[in-house]
Amino acid sequence: MSFRATVLTLFPEMFPGPLGVSLLGKALEKNLWSLDVRNIREHGLGKHRTVDDTPAGGGPGMVMRADVACAALDAAQAANPAPAIYLSPRGQPLSQARVRDLSTGPGVILLCGRFEGLDQRALDARAIEEVSLGDFVLAGGEIAAMALLEATMRLIPGVLGAEDSPSEESFENGLLEYPQFTRPQSFEGHDIPKVLTSGNHSEIAKWRKAQSESLTQQRRPDLWTLYEKPKS
Repeated sequence: MSFRATVLTLFPEMFPGPLGVSLLGKALEKNLWSLDVRNIREHGLGKHRTVDDTPAGGGPGMVMRADVACAALDAAQAANPAPAIYLSPRGQPLSQARVRDLSTGPGVILLCGRFEGLDQRALDARAIEEVSLGDFVLAGGEIAAMALLEATMRLIPGVLGAEDSPSEESFENGLLEYPQFTRPQSFEGHDIPKVLTSGNHSEIAKWRKAQSESLTQQRRPDLWTLYEKPKS
């Protein structure tokens, strides 16, 4: 059975977007994974399919109603009994380990928020996991959902083609990826490092590991600390 992704959004026309092109799009056509996009407004209330209301306690903006969100989620889980994730700036940071874990499961349901967020009672009542892309705020969860799905889908066997490609990428071994080079041999006075054209695979592996360690230490001291911990 292929990985089943369900997206709950107020803007279904945004999908598949980037997910429908290149290797991910081809994998979607080959049914290596499936995408079901559902409009939350179908579960809205009244003549105008209302999905939000003013914040309890006052304040700017509007809040998505718990009854509407849960109705949309319940309908989605009836068709795709997968874990639910709400894309939120206050969620746990998305990691390579989390997307790898998701890629080995049957699928995921992604709830895209808008306005000032989602009524907390919906999150509590359905035990919805909150996930964040980083310390910044977007207008809605759709772009974050696309990023999560792309990161996950590319780990599905057969999607990228080269099965060993993801294994040496950033975060897979706790380090940032080493620099990459290709032709021409010389570009604007800069040459490809000689070790990479030496044919000595042992030396190439040593060079790449050293570069990964150096980059991680310089750019992501938080990752470097975690990488060093098992050695201490």
